Parts: sequence; structure tokens; C-alpha cells
Amino acid sequence: MPRLLIAASGTGGHIYPALALADSLSSSWQVEWLGVSNRLEIELVPKKYNLIILKVGGLQGNIFLKIYRLFKLIFASFQVSKLLRQKKIDVIFTTGGYISAPGIIGAKLAGIPILLHESNAIPGKVSRLLGRFCDHVALGIPLTSDYLPRCKKSFTGTPVRSEFLLEQPLPSWVPSGEGVLIVVMGGSQGAKKMNEMVRNVLPSLLDKGCRVVHLTGTNDCFYRNPGKVQTHPNLAVRHFSNEIPALLQHADLAISRAGSGAICELMVTKTPSILIPFPQSADQHQDFNAAYMAGLGGAVIVNQHNPEECILTNVISNLLSSNSLMKMKLNMNDYVFLNSGNKLLEIINSIS
Repeated sequence: MPRLLIAASGTGGHIYPALALADSLSSSWQVEWLGVSNRLEIELVPKKYNLIILKVGGLQGNIFLKIYRLFKLIFASFQVSKLLRQKKIDVIFTTGGYISAPGIIGAKLAGIPILLHESNAIPGKVSRLLGRFCDHVALGIPLTSDYLPRCKKSFTGTPVRSEFLLEQPLPSWVPSGEGVLIVVMGGSQGAKKMNEMVRNVLPSLLDKGCRVVHLTGTNDCFYRNPGKVQTHPNLAVRHFSNEIPALLQHADLAISRAGSGAICELMVTKTPSILIPFPQSADQHQDFNAAYMAGLGGAVIVNQHNPEECILTNVISNLLSSNSLMKMKLNMNDYVFLNSGNKLLEIINSIS
């Protein structure tokens, strides 16, 4: 039985593509998962994949904290190397982020082949520094290739969960009716400033007869206090939903951050969107992700701004009053969805 170790941690953008690949594998594969104790994988990774916890963190903070965490990463690399030998792992699949560093280094020490998947337009630090030591780098966006000149790489697209590829019914809790359905999602970590922008335009959207699903993220506490807007029959507010495939398939418009996972799901479901890149994203990668999707004609970019300003309001009004949403949806037909899971499995078989 071939054995695969997945190193994916942190955000949905790292975890969901790895989950999509793992779930597409046949039962003949044994999958182990490398993660961190206080991150999203604790909730998302199914019990059927043995989750192995590493005590590591990113290299943020002051100089002393960075040095301390660097030593922990180095020590973790030797732990991973030992683990790979004990588990008789055949190949590693990783999706970037700091969990990839000990995964890649440990695999090199153990002589285990590595497939790195980079889903962002601008690759992360680990991908730029350690991608050259991987046997292959799979790209979610073609232009990423320019930033990884010394890597053996190919464009595979980003794998999505099978639910995105099958027609899903509209969830029963979504407001019913004929009004335009707008889905707002800030990503797995939420988006406080974006939520404030959206809340400022909610009254006008509801007055226009729009139906709005607002996924606020678990860190948003505004809606815990009852208010007039939140009780509107055309508004559904939730901190989180695992029914994103169904929501996007039925949405007329999405308002979203521009993480790699979000833009891939929007392109696969061909959902017109307003993208609000997170200004503090590493290397401004969300700006480049958004620019890629806008270049396909499927998205409009709105930079984060004070909620009192009318920029988001005006953009939404212009889209709703014209035929733009239909044109944007048709533009998404130019995006050719690749069977990413099969392409990644072909690479895994070739390097292992």
C-alpha cells in the first residue's frame, strides 16, 4: 500500500486543496497528515487521516522570537525525517506555509520525493526558498512560474472538493425568493474590516430586494447583539458554513477576500465576484490573485476602505443595474478547469 504524507496547515487555502487530493485517492493509499495543534486542520482534517502534530510556528515577532522559532523548525525537520522512515512514507505532498519547511527539509534528509503545490499567484516564502529542493512544483495559477525560476514545475490548477463539481441544492436556510442572491465570505479566518464594509451597504441591498448570505467568520462578534437589519427575512448571517459549493453555485454575486482557495472555487463555479484583497496579506499575494481573476473578466476589485465611503455601494449598484453579472459569468467560461486531482496524482506516481 503506497503511503502519502500531507503537510498542510493554517488556512483553508492550504488545507482544502490537500483535502481534495486526499479524498480523490483510492482506498489503496494510506494517508498521514502533518499539522499544528492550534490551527484550522484540527477541525477540518477527517479522523480517517492520522493527524500528526508538530510544535512549530511562523517566523514572525521580534528577533529573539524568530531565532527561537527557527531552531524549533530545524529540530522539527529532524523529527519529520525520523517520522518518514518509521512510517515508511513513499512521497510527501505539501501546499506551502511554514509547515512545509520541516516537511521539505525532513524529506530531503530521508531521501523521500516531494511534491509542492503553490496555489497563489505570488508564491510564499517557503515555496520561493525551498521549491528548488522539491522534485516537482505544481502551480494553481500559470503566472506563478515566473517567480520560481529554478524549480521543475507545471500548471495543474488547484484541486477542489468533489462537491464543487456536482450540482448542489440551495440550502434550506438561505432566504427564498426571486431577488439577486449575494454571498459574502471573508475566508476561514474571517475579515473584520470587510464585514464592516458589507454591513454598511446591507440596508440598501435589502431595500433593493436582494437576498444576502453573510458568512462573517468566527472572530466577528457584531451579530451577537440583536439589531433590526439582522432580523430581515432576506438576510442570513452565519459565522461559518460547510455548504460553500451550494452557495456559490446558486449565487448571482459573491463578495470575498482573494485568497487562493476562494478564487479557485469562484472560477470553478463561474460565480461573478467583487474581490476585496486583504491589505496585509504576505507579499500582497491577494492583490495578485484578484488581478488574475479580474483579468479573466470574472471579478471586480474593490480595495479595502472606510465603511462610511460609498465605493462598495456604487460598485454593487452598477453591477446590479447593468448586464454585467451575466457577462462576468460568461467570461468565466474562458477558464478551463483542469482535473487537478488526477494531474497531481500523475506527478506523485512519476516522482515516487
